Amino acid sequence: MHHPINILERYWNHTSFRPLQEDIITAVLEGEDTFVLMPTAGGKSVCFQIPALIKDGICIVVSPLIALMRDQVEGLKDKGIKAIALTSGIKFSELDTLLDNCIYGNYKFLYLSPERLQQDIVKDRIKQMNVNLIAVDEAHCISQWGNDFRPAYKNIAILRTLKPHVNVIALTASATTKVVNDILLELDYIQPKVFKQSFLRPNIQYKVIDIEDKFHETESILNTTKESSIIYVRSRKASIEISNHLNSKGFSSTYFHGGLSNPEKTIKLNEWLNNQKQIMVATNAFGMGIDKPNVETVIHFNLPESIESYFQEAGRAGRNGNPAQAILLKNEQDETLIKNQFISVLPTVEQTKIIYKKLCNYFQISYGEGVAKTFEFNFYNFYKTYNFNSLITYNTLQLLDRTSIISISQEFKKRSKVQFIVSNELLFNYLDKNKSMAIIVKSILRTYAGIFDQEIKINLSLIASKVSKTENDVINTLKQLERDQLITLKLSATDSEVTFLQPREDDKTIYRIAKTIEQQYKLKRDQVNSVINYINNDSVCKSKQLLNYFGEIDTEDCGICSVCTKDKSEKQNKTIDKEIITLLNKKAMSSRDISKELNVNINELKTALNHLLEYNKIIITETNTYKIKND
Repeated sequence: MHHPINILERYWNHTSFRPLQEDIITAVLEGEDTFVLMPTAGGKSVCFQIPALIKDGICIVVSPLIALMRDQVEGLKDKGIKAIALTSGIKFSELDTLLDNCIYGNYKFLYLSPERLQQDIVKDRIKQMNVNLIAVDEAHCISQWGNDFRPAYKNIAILRTLKPHVNVIALTASATTKVVNDILLELDYIQPKVFKQSFLRPNIQYKVIDIEDKFHETESILNTTKESSIIYVRSRKASIEISNHLNSKGFSSTYFHGGLSNPEKTIKLNEWLNNQKQIMVATNAFGMGIDKPNVETVIHFNLPESIESYFQEAGRAGRNGNPAQAILLKNEQDETLIKNQFISVLPTVEQTKIIYKKLCNYFQISYGEGVAKTFEFNFYNFYKTYNFNSLITYNTLQLLDRTSIISISQEFKKRSKVQFIVSNELLFNYLDKNKSMAIIVKSILRTYAGIFDQEIKINLSLIASKVSKTENDVINTLKQLERDQLITLKLSATDSEVTFLQPREDDKTIYRIAKTIEQQYKLKRDQVNSVINYINNDSVCKSKQLLNYFGEIDTEDCGICSVCTKDKSEKQNKTIDKEIITLLNKKAMSSRDISKELNVNINELKTALNHLLEYNKIIITETNTYKIKND
């Protein structure tokens, strides 16, 4: 049972490995430091999960993505494998217990963020653990040249000190040659086993279409698409508007963005995964952990922020190996829009200082204080209070989060305090007359004891999930109960929670990350320019352009992208032009006669004839035949 293929069959129900997986697993089992560059859907997680299951002890997995950690832990638990994730919001007493479980509880996986490696309790307990492998997921985050660089990832080096004899596997789905070299350096690899899977996706037809009316073009594309589709947009508003537009045209569409509640996300995702809805219109919040094999078309309605993002999103098409297409729509305004959206709103060092100081003032944090303090945070109120630009403010907070000055959770929350102020009998008489509200009210009563006696804080998300409703449904029910004087209600809304990770030192705090701010500005500018170069380069195969970006140089034209098919079409047109001239040099002929003689499609022939007429090579006679124009 300890052979990799047996583990694969037992837990994953597969009888064979994907390319490179078995070689990577063998290298890890032999104790080698290993680096894996494998595009999305290549099966990276299996490369560290199977060796960890074979070896005695626990595998430490470092990941920056809380949602991905949760997904992987739930996936392992569903297979009967013991796994723990140290996500944010865990109390010290609970953290203490979880870490003890990793030492004494026969757990096989401990998932944690790089920030956790700064905590003494975490470092002390890791020393006591029987660690069999260290896995660094999303390894590009460790490189200053990587997409989503996080300085906290440099804390991973601590693990090499705590467990010097344990080998490390680093994995990423997108990294340029420069980023790969940086990862190997930062992780202190000496003679690593490096595995790089080609980024070539021969079944995907990459297209860039220059079109003014994107709505009409999207409809035309979808009319020829039989299987599932994804449309990526840049805003939550656009995801709703485009989805509604498509539904009004008879398509089957839903939408997805980061502002939806968890129950809403689950409902919409399942509708699409189960083929109840053919089209998913989504922001880039959609995609992580999504592995739907029959996606035939991915459309980018707006330009992506980087080639890395585009390749991952486009790569969600054709995972079953069938022909698929990744289409990027552009028009004259797009270059200006992408620069405004991703470059002009990047904070400078000075802007970062100002916004950080105001954030501290907003929560009345004194100089030298603030460490580990957490506050409910309404983003809209904050930037309006100080009259800040919303996008620059948002990007500044993201920057402060990535550089571990603060930690900001962006799971939309609504917290409420409720007390029922009527008797049980009166309440149920009311529910008999308002039956649509009964399921939500009964769920609240069964979940929270004492709610008739005192105000109780209730979890709206929990209630919504229990009764398969949205949070808005729960809120509307509570508001109606309040209007009918059955409850007292205190409803508060927050965008997020902010935790301060470092003491307030104003300029000194920001000075420590000034180089990172400047470097990230340059990186983002280079990434945007790479996207602009990609959409405007109509002379090099689109697939080849993408492969070259990721360091694959000696590649061949794909033959199916918008550049390759354009070249073929132009060559065919030139050949038809010559053949028509040869025929008409002999005598005047009708279009029908020319079509029969050359055996070409009538539409291709019309295109060629119009081209020759435009350039005055031929003329139409009075009898509607074509002949060579004599000078």
